[in-house]
Amino acid sequence: MAAQSRREDPLPTARHTPSPPSGGRTQPYTAVILAGGAARRLGGVDKPSLTIGGRTLLDRVLAACPDAVDTVVVGPPRPTCRPVRWTREEPPGGGPLPALEAGLREVRTPRLLLLAADLPFLTRKDLHPLLDFPVDDGPDAPRALILTDPDGRDQPLVGAYRTESVRQALAVIAASPGPHGTPAGSLRDRPLRTLLDTFRVRRLPGPPCPDCDTRGDLAAARERIREHGRVMDEWIAAVRVELGLAEDEPGMDTGLLLDAARDAAHGVTRPAAPLTTFLIGWAAGRHGLDIEEAARRVGALAARWESERAPGGAPPETWAGPGTPGVPGDPGRGTPEPGRP
Repeated sequence: MAAQSRREDPLPTARHTPSPPSGGRTQPYTAVILAGGAARRLGGVDKPSLTIGGRTLLDRVLAACPDAVDTVVVGPPRPTCRPVRWTREEPPGGGPLPALEAGLREVRTPRLLLLAADLPFLTRKDLHPLLDFPVDDGPDAPRALILTDPDGRDQPLVGAYRTESVRQALAVIAASPGPHGTPAGSLRDRPLRTLLDTFRVRRLPGPPCPDCDTRGDLAAARERIREHGRVMDEWIAAVRVELGLAEDEPGMDTGLLLDAARDAAHGVTRPAAPLTTFLIGWAAGRHGLDIEEAARRVGALAARWESERAPGGAPPETWAGPGTPGVPGDPGRGTPEPGRP
């Protein structure tokens, strides 16, 4: 199927361009995301469309693989944050191996990255070790590189695979009788671990990467994103996606903007923080002012405001506008906020 993308009330966005591989990696890969399944433990809901932090589970996984040259999602078409290629196993609901076979038909690169669609905390950083996986034809070379969880359990749906090796392995598996009376010639209802038994696999210890199989898992994930030290990053990531901004958007330094907001809140008044960052963005977008320079100017301005709170006022200083010489400044006090001296 043709690529489809989400926006019910669309913002203008460019056609998806893969981000440059981090660390100079040049080996292309296709991301294959399995997004079918019955979600029985969730009451049969469309699990990939459930939201955590305002983003669907599927969108959160898509954000972890922005440098894929192509992204294939196996499952019914849904709104997504960027264009993907849709496909479906026939008949639907046959399990992970038929879904993988359907996705494999759309892959044109020597490597593929196989992912589940219900990994809300999967990040680009988590996948970096997998993106180093070489495509090696040597007889002793591994055909797959997968992560293991902190308990040592295999995570085959967070792994990099040699495309041709997977094609050959699926053919071998389909040619043999399967469990529970599955006839030869069918991949239906066969477990994914069967694939790992057919070729050499290299395993790497990975971070905790919980999935969302139950309502308890979903509730825990929604609580986790609001933890101190995490909520700001989660919110900024969600805003970036909503506005069509890349994670590595040129010239976008959220640290600088947060510093400017903090300076305005502490040096002037708390309600000044959001409007200050808006004005920095406005200056950058409308007048081409460098974000770093704009944040520096605002920080210096807020410092001058703050200095005027000191007893006796600030010492005389020279100021007549951004970057220009001037005359001695007025050391008078600013108007204090209620409750502040």
